Amino acid sequence: MELVVKYPVYDLDNQLLVREGTELTSDFMDDFCREKRRKHPFARLFEYGDVQKDLLNEFLIPPYDVIFSREETRTRVLGLLADVALPMPVFRMMDYFRNNDFHTYRHMLIISALTTLILDDLAPRKGNSAKECTHFGPLHDLGKYTVPLPILMKETPLTAREQDRLKHHAVAGYVLVSHYLGDHGGLSSLIALDHHERRNGTGYSRGIELLNLVVEVTTVCDIYDALVARRPYRPVSFDNRTALEELTSMARRGEIGWAPVRALVAYNRKKKTSVEEVAVSLERRGSPPRQNVYGMLSEEE
Repeated sequence: MELVVKYPVYDLDNQLLVREGTELTSDFMDDFCREKRRKHPFARLFEYGDVQKDLLNEFLIPPYDVIFSREETRTRVLGLLADVALPMPVFRMMDYFRNNDFHTYRHMLIISALTTLILDDLAPRKGNSAKECTHFGPLHDLGKYTVPLPILMKETPLTAREQDRLKHHAVAGYVLVSHYLGDHGGLSSLIALDHHERRNGTGYSRGIELLNLVVEVTTVCDIYDALVARRPYRPVSFDNRTALEELTSMARRGEIGWAPVRALVAYNRKKKTSVEEVAVSLERRGSPPRQNVYGMLSEEE
């Protein structure tokens, strides 16, 4: 499917990276990465600022206090994330979110930990290369840096244009991650682009059938945290049971796979059960929160 940049993408220094209307073909991205590649200094994730402290604080907040309740789990995940090294501009973007949109900042961190946990169970890494570890880092929503803050923080329904701009964060993230890592074909870039795709082709930005397990795990974790965490567009979050029921319903409709959903159910059991043995109930007893304007469109433009 044709992948076109609908809004110009700028870097941290306000330098234009890709113009509006550009088609991101494989040849274009090859040239883009070769021409734009710069030698940015790297730093390890937990050696920068308060990243590790902030993540540990998230482990204390429901439902993550249950998911990461076991010391063995925390140690395993933190050990894997300790190997992640990222270009300094990525940390500067994280600082931007920490100071201006903490919802997105803490979301980036907890998704890093949650996807790392699930992937270590479902698809353990085979090596220890720094490049292989990068996709564990908080890169999937980097493209939200290009979305105006009033849209990210809006508490009322978005207009159609605002929603279009918000959805464009996936394409913009693909450009930014490819730029800073110098590789448009790596898992990190693919996750930034495709983490809103669905198995049945009903997602965006490309409307493809999502069959990559690593990307899909990020997708499922992204949906889960969007439901259970605070968001500007609703006064109350989903309770944990209802959030898991929403994911179960999506799996039944063929939008997401069962493996990561089963993993989340297993981790949420206080009496720990293995991912392979956990039983997933198909009964729905939860109730979504009221006054949730996510997905609603304003008639104003």
